[in-house]
Amino acid sequence: MEKKIRRVMENLSNNKIKAKYFTTKEEAKNEILQEINPEMNIGIGGSMTIKDMKIYEAIDQSINPVYWHWMVKPEERPEVFPKAQYADLYLASSNALTEEGELINIDGVGNRVSSMFFGPKKVILVCGINKIVENHEAGIKRIKEIACPLNAKRLGLKTPCGITDKCNDCSSDQRMCNIIVTIQAKPALVDLEVYIINEKLGY
Repeated sequence: MEKKIRRVMENLSNNKIKAKYFTTKEEAKNEILQEINPEMNIGIGGSMTIKDMKIYEAIDQSINPVYWHWMVKPEERPEVFPKAQYADLYLASSNALTEEGELINIDGVGNRVSSMFFGPKKVILVCGINKIVENHEAGIKRIKEIACPLNAKRLGLKTPCGITDKCNDCSSDQRMCNIIVTIQAKPALVDLEVYIINEKLGY
């Protein structure tokens, strides 16, 4: 395990956030599937990492209902958001994970970030090594210069970052940087765990 990853895991532990290390995304996927029991319903936040791991397809939805707004029509999303937030297990990724053991996230609507710290019984955030940054400032920089432009292009948004690949702190109606949340320590009512994978995953 690299020294940087070890430092992140130690600081997450110091912040009362559980962390596990995996060499591959398949190992992490198998661990997540082991966490799911027949009584659980599952919520998923917008995440290319979760999508690329094909966890949604691997869950037997005849046993475990899965609430993911990416998989329903836009008009059905307001009904799915709260079901995901109050699920037994919520899966997502983090936009940035600092060496100090903090999780930094930016959202447009807020359903994903709010579900990380309130609502679900358990939250698992899956992060590739590309999400690791030195500190909070570097985390915000990574999100605005890498994650947001890539997501804007993926969604076909006409935000300045989607066109120029640079954050302009815009006032666009399609702006994604509306809500910034930093989790500095374990949320009081949520069992939060971070899975760190030694691969580059998501944005």
